[in-house]
Amino acid sequence: MASIMMPTPDQDVIDRRDHIVGALLAALPEDVVISDEAETLAYECDALSAYRCKPLAVLLPRNTREVSEALRICHELGVAVVARGAGTSLAGGSLPTADSVVLGTSRLNDTLEIDLENRFVTVQSGVTNLSVTGAVENDGFFYAPDPSSQLACAIAGNIAMNSGGAHCLKYGVTTNNLLGVTMVMADGEIVRLGGAHMDSAGYDLLGLICGSEGQLGIVTEATLRILPRPEGARPVLIGFDSPEIAGTCVADIIRAGILPVAIEYMDRLCIQETDKFSGAGYPDVEALLIVEVEGSADEIELQLQKITRIAQRLDPVELRQSASDEESALIWKGRKSAFGAMGQINDYICLDGTVPVSQLAHVLARIGQMSRQYGLDVANVFHAGDGNMHPLILYNANKPGDLDIAERFGADILKLCVEVGGCLTGEHGVGIEKRDLMGEQFSAADMEIQMQVKDCFDPHWQLNPSKVYPLEVSQERRQRLVATRNRTNGAGR
Repeated sequence: MASIMMPTPDQDVIDRRDHIVGALLAALPEDVVISDEAETLAYECDALSAYRCKPLAVLLPRNTREVSEALRICHELGVAVVARGAGTSLAGGSLPTADSVVLGTSRLNDTLEIDLENRFVTVQSGVTNLSVTGAVENDGFFYAPDPSSQLACAIAGNIAMNSGGAHCLKYGVTTNNLLGVTMVMADGEIVRLGGAHMDSAGYDLLGLICGSEGQLGIVTEATLRILPRPEGARPVLIGFDSPEIAGTCVADIIRAGILPVAIEYMDRLCIQETDKFSGAGYPDVEALLIVEVEGSADEIELQLQKITRIAQRLDPVELRQSASDEESALIWKGRKSAFGAMGQINDYICLDGTVPVSQLAHVLARIGQMSRQYGLDVANVFHAGDGNMHPLILYNANKPGDLDIAERFGADILKLCVEVGGCLTGEHGVGIEKRDLMGEQFSAADMEIQMQVKDCFDPHWQLNPSKVYPLEVSQERRQRLVATRNRTNGAGR
C-alpha cells in the first residue's frame, strides 16, 4: 500500500490521442465523447482522492449498443478502458491512467423492468443503489445491499466491488442479490449472464463477474433480487467503556445463534464527530454498537431480550432501545453520515479489511497500539456483524510525509487482518490501494491462476489495467500480451 506508483503510460497511445478521439466521434453521438482537457479533470480521481491522473478522454454512453461500439473501437486501437460508476470507490478502482479512456455509466440510469410477482427488477447499471429501493418501496419491497454511499453509488460499482452495507449480516452482499447481467466484453461483444431466476446452468460466471473490479467486462444492465419489506425493525444502542469489550459483545451475539439484521460499530472519535454532524443523540462512550433486529412485534421483542441479556453480562455503560420510527431513522442517519462527518475534521484513508468476528477485540486493541506507534489518530466504524472493518486513518494532506506514514500504517492494519485469518478487502475492492499487498494473502501461483482468468476475458489486458495485481506483475503481463498482439497483427498484414 505504501508508495503507490502509477503505471508507465503508453506514449504511442497518447501521441495518437487526436486519432483515437476522432474514431470515437465518428462512431458515437458527439455528446458521448468528452475530450476537452478541462472537462476531463472531473474524472481524474475517485474517492481515493490522494491520487489523480487525467485520462485521454471520457465516454458517457446511454445504452449497451453505445458501450459495445466504444469498446470495439478501443480494442481495435489498443486503448485501455477504465469503467467508472459514480466515482465513490475508496480504493482507486476507477482511477484513470494517462493513456486510458474512462467509460462512465452515469447516463445508463433507466429502470427497465419491475416484476413484483417474481421479485426482481432490471436496471441499467448507472442507476444509484438507493433508487432501486425507491422504485419498489411503495409496493412493500426493498433492495437489500445498502452501502453507506447508497445515495450516490451506482449499481455498476456495487457489482464491480461486490459491495455490502450495514444490512449484509442478514441479507448478504451484492453477489447474494444479483440474478443476471448484460455485459460488454473487451472487444465489444455483448453477452448475457444469469437472468430472472434463482440459478443458471453451467459455470457460475455471474459469480466470477461480481467483484471483478471492471477487469473482465463492463456491466450495462443488471437484474436484482428484491425482497418484501419486513413488518418492523428496531435498533438498540449498546455503549461500552472499551473497544475490546464491544468486540467481545459482537462475538457473543453471533455465537449465541442470533441473527440481527445489522451490527454496526463506532469508537469514541467517530461517535463524537458523527453525533455533532447528524444530531443522532449517541451516548458518550468509548465504543458503541448499533444492533438492529426485525420481524413481527413479538419477534423483535424476543430478539432484543436475548441481545440485552448478552450485553448486560459485559456491564455496558448504556443500553437504549429506539422508542419510535423517527428515533430509528436518526440513529441510522448518524451511522450513514460517519464518513462525511470524519471528512470535516481531517483527510483520511478508509480501509476495509475483514477479520473473523472472534478476532475483533484483538484487532481493535492492536490498531490502538499501532495508532500510538505511528502517531496518527484512527476512527473505527464498521460492519461488526461480518467483521468488515473500516478504520479511518486521519492525516494532514498538506503536511509532507503524512500520507506516506498513513499508507504504511494502513498496510500494517491490512497485514494484521490477513494474519488473524481475514482478508484484504470486504467490499471496497483492491484497486490500486491494496494491489501491492496481494502477496500477503495469495501466493504467486494463486495470482497466476487469477490472471489467467483475466487473460480469457481480456486477452490484451485493456480493461482497468494496473489494478488489483502488483504493478510490476501486471505491467509485464500487459506488455507481453501487447507485443504478441502486435506481432500477430504484423504477420497478418
